[in-house]
Amino acid sequence: MTKEFLKKLIQTAAGTIPADTVIKNCKVFNVFTGEFVQGDIALCGDQIAGVGTYSGQTEVDAGGRYAVPGFIDSHIHIESSYLSPEELGRLLVPHGGTTILADPHEIVNVCGIQGLDYMMQAAERTALDVEFMLPSCVPATPFEHAGAVINAPEMAEPIQRDKVLGLGEFMNFPGVVNADDMVLDKLMCAKQAGKLIDGHSPGLSGLALNGYAAARIQGDHECSTLEDMQERLSLGMYVLLRQGSACHDLRTLVKGVTPANSRRCLLCSDDRQPRTILEEGHLDSHLRICVEEGLDPATALRMATLNAAECFRLYDRGAIAPGYRADIVLLDDLKQFHVDRVWIKGVLAAEKGEYLLPVERYPIDTVKGSVRIRDFSVDKLRMGLKSGHVHAIEIQPGGVVTKKGVADIPLDERGEFVWSSERDIAKVAVVERHHETGNVACGFLKGYGIQAGAIALSIAHDSHNVIAVGVSDQEMTDAVKALEKQEGGIVLVKDGQVISSMPMPIAGLMSDQSGQWVAEQLEVIHEAAYTQLGIHRSVEPVMTLCFMSLAVIPELKLTDMGLFDVTQFQFIPVEAEA
Repeated sequence: MTKEFLKKLIQTAAGTIPADTVIKNCKVFNVFTGEFVQGDIALCGDQIAGVGTYSGQTEVDAGGRYAVPGFIDSHIHIESSYLSPEELGRLLVPHGGTTILADPHEIVNVCGIQGLDYMMQAAERTALDVEFMLPSCVPATPFEHAGAVINAPEMAEPIQRDKVLGLGEFMNFPGVVNADDMVLDKLMCAKQAGKLIDGHSPGLSGLALNGYAAARIQGDHECSTLEDMQERLSLGMYVLLRQGSACHDLRTLVKGVTPANSRRCLLCSDDRQPRTILEEGHLDSHLRICVEEGLDPATALRMATLNAAECFRLYDRGAIAPGYRADIVLLDDLKQFHVDRVWIKGVLAAEKGEYLLPVERYPIDTVKGSVRIRDFSVDKLRMGLKSGHVHAIEIQPGGVVTKKGVADIPLDERGEFVWSSERDIAKVAVVERHHETGNVACGFLKGYGIQAGAIALSIAHDSHNVIAVGVSDQEMTDAVKALEKQEGGIVLVKDGQVISSMPMPIAGLMSDQSGQWVAEQLEVIHEAAYTQLGIHRSVEPVMTLCFMSLAVIPELKLTDMGLFDVTQFQFIPVEAEA
């Protein structure tokens, strides 16, 4: 801020000179008192000058609507939307989103710091303010090959960046609790830079949770029960109430929000796919749920604004008050939270559901060509089993947790699996795609329902190798090769032909197309998966498969290094003991 601007701001606030813009005739929400006050909002450049009775060079009639601060999503992975940062901003802003706290964990696992660089540069092209958390766990586990390894030395430069607020969700909570030396180095990297540390500690409780909190982990979005929530709040942590496309915790947790603890509660998406945004919205949807569950609108709005701003030290926003950022949302009501208009830094950015500003995309050259597979052929899928009594990953519909099952499968004379329509078991493979190691691991998936062809993805949390499921080795091979040719994304194959696909040239994780196109294409893919491949309609075919390699979610998963028992925290053979 210059001295000249400060003078203008003070004079505007005092009413001695006209405001640049005045939003007149609105009910202004005061986050500090919880009241709605009838009045005008005076804007000076990118800041709010004051609330009261003002005149301005430009005057906008709010028509008696509610004026509230811009919404802040306290934890989201842009990559999980399958959209570029610019495109996600285009979708979120009309729903009142003005700031998001983004953890680019997925693309950094694929492309390293170069992936972070791309995300930060692309984010500058959207009106949505994207603040970043530096991924803390790359790779997420030592039981798979990721595209990069980021330890404390590699964190030293990016943690100092202005738009990097701290370390992203620290998923290696056992490493924190056990005071692992390399983990301590990462934590110290953030502390020495004066930055935050965000949390991720599902199921942790008691003294172990005390140990985790002692590292001054700021908050946690992995609460699934009221007990989880209350314990973390009692230890001084913030709780991020999550409502995404995959995980729906908000209705459960909002019942635990009280006048005594509400200021430590935030709202977050974690992941938000285009179809969800287009049909349900963003934090406007979260606010609707909060009110439906009995929370008063003022408390819910604080959770979406001031609470998040204070938690992440964004002290310039989160309120409509003199000297704050001019991020303002006009709402038609306090029940449906229908968004009429959105200002970001004093600029009208959206109106009546439409993003008003140009969408200029940053070049994706640095993150293209990320699918690199060495010497892949049908022979890589051969297993040569001695016994048909095998461990199987059992899908549990509606979630990403799996069961460690056992099954008896038919084998041919070479010890190779023979798919049968009478058994709901298919072969699953993970193919390393970052360093051309040639690694391929195979296992068996139960409950997916596939009856024909194969499906392959380059989205496989958290290291994002290629994962494929099919009724034959040849169909799986055809799917993997087609996926490699289109530079990642999603491919469905039947009888050796691609029947549906969605290229994702941005690190094999994100499309370069519009949100509407991605939503429509995903719908086509889902319908083809159900009607042509026979996948169970109770299973989300893409998202379910994405998580079958996530070696931190119980009970059994498959990485490019083998079949991993999460409960025992070790690899196990495919063949089970009799």
